[in-house]
Amino acid sequence: MNLHILNVEIQEFMVKNIGVSISKLALKKNPFPKVEWISILNQIEAKTKAKDKLPTWFSTENIIYPTKISVEQTSSEKTAFYKSTIVSGNSLIDLTGGFGVDDYYFAKKIKTVAHCEINPELSNLVKHNFRQLNTKNINCYSGDSLATLTSLNKYWDWIYIDPSRRNDAKGKVFMLKDCLPNVPENLDFYFKNSNSILIKTAPLLDISAGLLELKNVKTVHIVALENEVKELLWELHKDFSGVITLKAINIIKEKTEHFDFILNQESEIAHYSLPQKYLYEPNSAIMKSGGFDEVGSFYNLNKLHKHSHLYTSEVLIPFPGRVFEIQNSVPYSKTEMKIFLERKQANITTRNFPDAVESIRKKWKIKDGGNVYCFFTTDLNNHKIVLICAKIK
Repeated sequence: MNLHILNVEIQEFMVKNIGVSISKLALKKNPFPKVEWISILNQIEAKTKAKDKLPTWFSTENIIYPTKISVEQTSSEKTAFYKSTIVSGNSLIDLTGGFGVDDYYFAKKIKTVAHCEINPELSNLVKHNFRQLNTKNINCYSGDSLATLTSLNKYWDWIYIDPSRRNDAKGKVFMLKDCLPNVPENLDFYFKNSNSILIKTAPLLDISAGLLELKNVKTVHIVALENEVKELLWELHKDFSGVITLKAINIIKEKTEHFDFILNQESEIAHYSLPQKYLYEPNSAIMKSGGFDEVGSFYNLNKLHKHSHLYTSEVLIPFPGRVFEIQNSVPYSKTEMKIFLERKQANITTRNFPDAVESIRKKWKIKDGGNVYCFFTTDLNNHKIVLICAKIK
């Protein structure tokens, strides 16, 4: 960790160049020869990335950043805050501390937090940043987290783990056993130190596959930010063997959308209909959860087709996802396309449809954007149709 980066003039230079092209800056002469130019450029690039993702860090003076990639891989403040609503008690140990964003928010709920990081340089950097953030109840430990967990020899109210994929696992199906630390292999040891474990994984992990590798899972939280799934959170409790709850969370600017259901619980048989007045598209967290029949049943909506995962109703209702008013429902045919969409502008979505969006655009010369939203899908009679809609929310 190079503390010379905290020089007042360098810090002012960094702030002045937030958002400036790094490739263009790299061509200029380093105005601060006592510090490597690449180090200053890395700080500018990472700080730029933190502006929207980590506003608390961005607005705090004398923060030192790791690489831009590390900032990209860390939790956002919004998802970190959500994780903090899951935990409780007096103590939590984070076995994969990283840049420490999650721990900063855990520390607002938990009396004592331990940040474990195998990289000593990153551990020192995070320790420095916590001092700048005036966070005093986080202890930083450098080294192997299993060794730290053993040496501290205490009971923790929560263990938090964010395993990373091993380099030799590239190209393979994403499995927890392919990550470091190997959570399935160490799970019994973890449960000797805590009754409650929270595991964060990338959304690429298949939920069914994760459940096969883990045990004592009580809840799986699927967390989306602005309708993009960012992480899966696996909440494990020692000796738990009851039903598993799936929580689909979509954090958007004005509110947070929630939809919960019990995994593999018998729900009402889905009802189907042709398109009615309104069209509903579930948010990405619900789509990832697989609760397609459950969401239709809960909101008393009709599905267009078993595999379309689009819903319809005659009366407008609040819904966790995008909602549209259907202006036209037309067969997908040359005649109808020439009348309604050829050489026009529209936002296109496909659901249970054989052609890709780009293929449709190219074939019918449809420009992207505008206020028209078109869903190319299949109805209950297995007919290919196009729903031409206006967006309500």
